Amino acid sequence: MRIAYMLADPGIGVFGTKGASVHVQEMIRAFRALGHEVTVFATKRGRRNDDATTEHVPADLKDLPVFVVPVSGASSAADREESISRTAARMAELAAEGNFDLVYERYSLFSTAGAQLKSRYSSDTPESVPALVVEVNAHLLAEQAEHRTLHNAQAAMRSTLQTFAAADVISCVSEPLAEWVGGLLNDSTNGEIVVNPNGVDPERFSQSGRGVSEDEHHRFTVGFLGTLKPWHGTDTLLKACAAELAGADIPWQCEILGDGPQRGQLEDLADSLGIRDRVIFHGAVAPEDVPSALGKWDVGVAPYPAAIRHKDHYFSPLKVYEYMAAGLPVVASNIGEIPEVIKEGETGLLVPGSNPAALGAALGRLEREPETRARMGAAARTCACEHHSWLSRAKVLLEVLGRHGCATGSLTHSAVETC
Repeated sequence: MRIAYMLADPGIGVFGTKGASVHVQEMIRAFRALGHEVTVFATKRGRRNDDATTEHVPADLKDLPVFVVPVSGASSAADREESISRTAARMAELAAEGNFDLVYERYSLFSTAGAQLKSRYSSDTPESVPALVVEVNAHLLAEQAEHRTLHNAQAAMRSTLQTFAAADVISCVSEPLAEWVGGLLNDSTNGEIVVNPNGVDPERFSQSGRGVSEDEHHRFTVGFLGTLKPWHGTDTLLKACAAELAGADIPWQCEILGDGPQRGQLEDLADSLGIRDRVIFHGAVAPEDVPSALGKWDVGVAPYPAAIRHKDHYFSPLKVYEYMAAGLPVVASNIGEIPEVIKEGETGLLVPGSNPAALGAALGRLEREPETRARMGAAARTCACEHHSWLSRAKVLLEVLGRHGCATGSLTHSAVETC
């Protein structure tokens, strides 16, 4: 099967370093492992189109066909929104020259690339219209309005509805997102809405294996992986370390893997808490370097803040799956989908969001109990291998498409999962 992967979001580079880029790459890997050909249509390759050094192309994706249609002439929010619409139309025009069996679009504001491409096929070759899968990772309308700038909300809603209505399958990474999509469509689509969370490629990670055989020079290492933005709660982690670990007579450190607009504030916070010498800010890390970095940790932390409304917890925690695959016990906020992934006392510990004292207590317990860390880490690794691989996520989508009468091909030998 030939797949056109449409990525019109100007904030996501195919070969960038943030979680969204990882998701793009991993779904492409999974489709290719299942024997399918993937061609990408995107706005940029790395973080910046004019700087090749911001591209981090993994060896196994060097042969991936990528057609770049940049978002240009965006001097204001209004210009940017119109430019995204033009870019999406150009993507559809380019992809129409191919002979694709499936169009896979990551939902992006102001893009109707997938819907336009499907419409082109309907007009030109009605006997071979490709299926359209739309992947929904976030409530972009709310995010753009709250955290960025949304100039034309009506146009954003129109493009969203057009994209969702044209889809044969809408793949949402969480139940709240599926409910949101269903509410918008109000049964006005023949497509199927499915919940298909983020995942991980366990073969990229090896269990950290610190276990209980630590030497006298071992430094208890707590880690966070992700973009440094307010909704990731990294400030709570720093406060927890200051409250629990800084006062204990133990060697410890906190490693922060990732960059973002909050970095300066977090560095200042670490300084004001008196723990700046114990916190290492590594900055952005290429996806292929993440497994080795996590292999040096004792605990992976996902300190998401509490939210007033349940529907605000619509994320699927990519970092949690990667911690698990690395064989790390996970300490995470007890919100959203996380309790369905982390089993309290088995693969990690759950704590209230925005609660430094509770988070610190959990970290302190794991520091004092290396046997517990080893047991939870091993269980987390097993769980990631058996239930949360990207390959299994791709198979779910292909099975759904099969129910809709779409030919999805057969598995190849390379698709066999080992862990």
